[in-house]
Amino acid sequence: ECSEHPAEVQPVAIDHLLQTILNDALALSAGQHQISLEVAEGSALKGSEAELHSAFSNLVFNAVKYTPAQGSICIRWWTDRQGAHLSVTDSGIGIEARHLPRLAERFYRVDSSRSSSTGGTGLGLAIVKHVLLRHAGRLEIRSRPGEGSTFTCHFAPSALASSAPAELPRPEQP
Repeated sequence: ECSEHPAEVQPVAIDHLLQTILNDALALSAGQHQISLEVAEGSALKGSEAELHSAFSNLVFNAVKYTPAQGSICIRWWTDRQGAHLSVTDSGIGIEARHLPRLAERFYRVDSSRSSSTGGTGLGLAIVKHVLLRHAGRLEIRSRPGEGSTFTCHFAPSALASSAPAELPRPEQP
């Protein structure tokens, strides 16, 4: 937390990073969820691979934890003129609007019963927020109880490692 930027900044191959996280999520899910990945090959972001892995895997693993069996999770990476974006959309239990502004606060939990059943400490989304700040990014959360959630990481164009990223269409919002 002492520095504004990662100590080691290098191009991080997002397609490879997300494929690794997908494989881990499939293992965590143990076949209980439909998990998909949409990412353009060759996308790269400037930053710390370890920190980005921590942030992105946190979002994906939370989706697995809070999505009932037979639910779906979509991991999507795209770029456009506004920069680069990662979204994790699930068909999970959703979150009431009153909790959304505080979700990325340290130790904040929607309710204590969730932490005991899933083993959460309330630090995961705070870590995500911190990593994103260090990588010229921000977190957007959309959710409705019973309809699932979408967590989107937005990165400034300056965070892209290549000067001409491949553009993908923006995904539809739930």
